[in-house]
Amino acid sequence: MLSVSGVDLAAAACRAGVVGAFPTANARNVDELDRWLTTLDGVVAAAADAGTPAAPYAPNLIIRQPRLADDLACLARHAVELVITSVGAPGAVIGPLHDAGTAVFADVGTLRHAERAVEQGADGLILLTAGAGGQTGWLNPFAFVRAVRGFFGGPVVLAGGISDGHALWAARTAGYDLAYMGTRFIAAEESLASDGYRRMLVDATLDDVVLTRAFTGLRTNMLAPSIRANGLDPQRLDEQITVADSAQVFGSAAPPGPRRYKDIWSAGHSVSGVAGVLSAAAITEQTQHEYKAAREATRRELR
Repeated sequence: MLSVSGVDLAAAACRAGVVGAFPTANARNVDELDRWLTTLDGVVAAAADAGTPAAPYAPNLIIRQPRLADDLACLARHAVELVITSVGAPGAVIGPLHDAGTAVFADVGTLRHAERAVEQGADGLILLTAGAGGQTGWLNPFAFVRAVRGFFGGPVVLAGGISDGHALWAARTAGYDLAYMGTRFIAAEESLASDGYRRMLVDATLDDVVLTRAFTGLRTNMLAPSIRANGLDPQRLDEQITVADSAQVFGSAAPPGPRRYKDIWSAGHSVSGVAGVLSAAAITEQTQHEYKAAREATRRELR
């Protein structure tokens, strides 16, 4: 989650028993990334020493970014257990990461992307489906996983639309091994989101999510109230803008005006499931209870 997930949220998630993921680009530079990884290594080690093993953390390595080589080298030095790759084919980084003992899960948005990632040696696939927050997919999650299961038997993760444990149980029965839960954790106490962002997530519903190319040049799910709050009309956005031009208008180096993700906020279809601001541990515990309840309800129905 760009500009949202940092070392505190990742550490809290790991302590709670769920994989804490964050884009390496959220660290201001590679030195800060190194410090984050050192902190997270300490969290995992301390939990193991205490007899309560933490879940691993998972840096998200964005392929198309200027810092790729430096970030990759940093991840390899730390022998990170799991790395996510996104926004580009993972082939160039899989070899160095495998040499460091790192498993690589590739973020894919189409069947062809999934096939290519498997051909290049990805250990797992993250299926970016319709409903994911930020830059999103467009494929139905049920159709996508069944098609992928036709040629891949490794770990498959669902990204998009998971708001609670009931949805997580449905994903498991459809053929996914794991699932992302992003939007709900934006409102976590440990996230980098502003208080205004958190309040908007709590107040928003699924109907407040707008699919637009206007801010990134790619399909992106954004919150209509944040668009209006910055003087823009969600119904009158430039849907023909290019990736390069969108960076000039809404990127970090653009002239004064609203910035994507900083002022124009993203959320996925699961935003209706954000009912309050909770700690990562509380969100995890609630999700576990929901998951167990959904699983038991299914078992009762099958008896």
